[in-house]
Amino acid sequence: MSLRDDDAIGLALAAAADALALGEVPVGAVVLAPDGGVLATAHNEREAGHDPTAHAEVVALRRAGAALGSWQLAGCTLAVTLEPCTMCAGALVLARVARVVFGAWDPKAGAVGSLWDVVRDRRLNHRPEVAGGVREQECGALLEGFFAARRPPPLDLDTRRASRRGSVN
Repeated sequence: MSLRDDDAIGLALAAAADALALGEVPVGAVVLAPDGGVLATAHNEREAGHDPTAHAEVVALRRAGAALGSWQLAGCTLAVTLEPCTMCAGALVLARVARVVFGAWDPKAGAVGSLWDVVRDRRLNHRPEVAGGVREQECGALLEGFFAARRPPPLDLDTRRASRRGSVN
């Protein structure tokens, strides 16, 4: 991990906080140009856009491509607060991103080393460098807090017993 990676994840965390304020899953991403300058930042926009593909990574890649005037993001780095899923990992490969830096690992849907490893599949024509676990606890805590706030509170023992008795007729 480099200081640059840490700073990039910091920018992605700021974007994730914007998503949280809008009720989106708090994932943020930033695309850095080869010289380290910021090309694009984004957060999840699935709810706002009613778009299942509007993950932070995809939105950031689209904006970076528009800023460069090209779909090819050779030499660029994408930093994101959560390990990319299969869709996003595939988009990173197709965009020819040089490096992927992410914060929290995603053992349920991660495709950059956890569940799958799409970006390092030798059968593909491009394989970006990967740095995972950058500011992992900070990124993970943001997501855990978001989902914990949406879970119903656990039922107490008496309520569970009454519920079971009422459902067995």
